[in-house]
Amino acid sequence: MNATAILAATGAVAAIAAVLGGVLGWVATRLRSDPDALVERIDALLPQTQCAQCRYPGCRPYAEAIAKGEADIDRCPPGGETTVHALAALLDREPRPVDPQYGITRAPRVALIDEDRCIGCALCLPACPVDAIVGAPRLMHTVIAAHCTGCDLCLAPCPVDCISMVAPADGQPGRAAA
Repeated sequence: MNATAILAATGAVAAIAAVLGGVLGWVATRLRSDPDALVERIDALLPQTQCAQCRYPGCRPYAEAIAKGEADIDRCPPGGETTVHALAALLDREPRPVDPQYGITRAPRVALIDEDRCIGCALCLPACPVDAIVGAPRLMHTVIAAHCTGCDLCLAPCPVDCISMVAPADGQPGRAAA
């Protein structure tokens, strides 16, 4: 065999290997799903109330559990049927009603502190997952309604029951989905 024939054969084998490598790489990217991208898409559909009603500490951990197949799509009362239908469409699953064991679906609400009754104990501050409550120990507290998700987590630690959940004021729709 002469040098030209060897060079041509080597070139042909290299070209075939490059084409096959490219095809295999393309197939591998098509077959392999990016779990982080799926978690991001699921998390974007959740209401971001961080209420833990789904029994996960927030919306992102719940999204991760859904993506892994560890949790079903019907555990989000704040998101309601709208969220369940959106998750079902994304994941190509059958929609179902929100499971009542995780709570009831309600209209959006926000926390309101009765400032005359607030004793400034500050127990509500660490309970708020989105830092919507402002105040300092022994001083009156208030809620930044635009940041409140209506999760209800501030109610239980309040020793004087000065926090109530109300419909958001006009212009402040609340983030606890309808």
